[in-house]
This record gives sequence, structure tokens and C-alpha cells, in this order.
Amino acid sequence: MRRKKQTAVQPHTEAWHPNAWQTHSLLLAYPGEQFPEHLTLARRVATTLPDQVAEPLLRFADHAEDTAATDLATDYVATFDHRKRCCPYLTYYAHGDTRKRGVALVRLKHTYATAGWRLNDDELPDHLAVVLEFASAEPAAGHRLLTEHRAGLELLRLALREDRSPWAHLLRSISATLPALAGDERAAVARLAAEGPPEEQVGLAPYTPESYVPARPGGTR
Repeated sequence: MRRKKQTAVQPHTEAWHPNAWQTHSLLLAYPGEQFPEHLTLARRVATTLPDQVAEPLLRFADHAEDTAATDLATDYVATFDHRKRCCPYLTYYAHGDTRKRGVALVRLKHTYATAGWRLNDDELPDHLAVVLEFASAEPAAGHRLLTEHRAGLELLRLALREDRSPWAHLLRSISATLPALAGDERAAVARLAAEGPPEEQVGLAPYTPESYVPARPGGTR
């Protein structure tokens, strides 16, 4: 008996997903000179989003607009650069600084290359802002990546919430763009929360040769 060929199930994305993910990506970046423009964009985009995505996005925008730029920048560095539990690099949660993380980074970079993307020299492919920017341009592939790294994303959200960080609102908005956690995903989050990432220390750079990724037509992203 011939088996029927199975086709991969395509993730379901909505028309508003790309704008939401692009906005999230911009707001997860270091709050520099253009950050006020990004907040204005966030308020405009929020009017097109479901309430569960828009409400926490607007709460973050309210906080950011009411906070002095220097204070917000200081808080950003203290949160994402000095607290390992708030690491924005998604593969870290599953693999720590191990060889397996290096392999995961190569796979991510290959996914970007297949879509014609080339990262800047100062970017790692698993930074949540980078994954979200990719998802905004390639919604189906980006949705798969976010789902694959859902446990890490949720751990970051929980850590930010525990620290009462304003970026917890942003992570709640991002999480609301994805399907509700399934049983196995909840178990993965609980396991990682209990055990933490692996501790084998190895070098990650260079994790792939520069020639591995072709330049995107017309230059870098």
C-alpha cells in the first residue's frame, strides 16, 4: 500500500502579524535617538491589533514616553546586558554557552540566508529583535522560529515580569501574537525554569564562516 505523502503544516498568520512583529522588533532595540519615532509608530500600529496584543504594547509605550531618555537607556542596559536571566538571545535558554548553541545559531543563520537575508557583523541571529524583524518580512518562516523558541521567549517574559520591568509588557504583547501554550510547551518552560541552561563553556565565534551566508540582493537587510 502506498502511503500518502504528508505535507508540512503551514503556520497560520494574520494580516496584522508583520506590522506587530516589526514594531516589537524596533521597541526591543536599544532606545536611541529614533526611539520616540518608534513609539509613535507603535501607537499607530496598536489601533490595528487585537486587544490582547495592543493593550500591553500601549502600556510599554506609556512607560517609555513618561521616562527620561537617559533613564530608559540605563534601564535597558541594566536589564538586557547585565542580567543573564533576562537574556534576549533565544537559543541561550535551551543550550546555554555550549556547542549545541553554536549549531543552533548556524541553523538560524541558514534560515535567514535561504530567505535572502544577511546579518550585520554585530548581530547574532537568535536575538529576539532580529528574529522578530525576520518574522515581519517572512511571516510563515518567522512564526515557525518563534514557535520553536517559545520556551525561551516565555522564560524571558516571566523573568521580566518578576523584575517588574517595563519590557515585560512588550514580551506579553509578543507572546499574545502566538498560539496559546500547548501542554508540551508548558512542560518545556517549567523544565527550563527549574534546571536553567546548560553550563558547558565554549567559544561561539566564529560559529559560521562569513562565506556561509550570501548577501541579500541590493545589500544587507
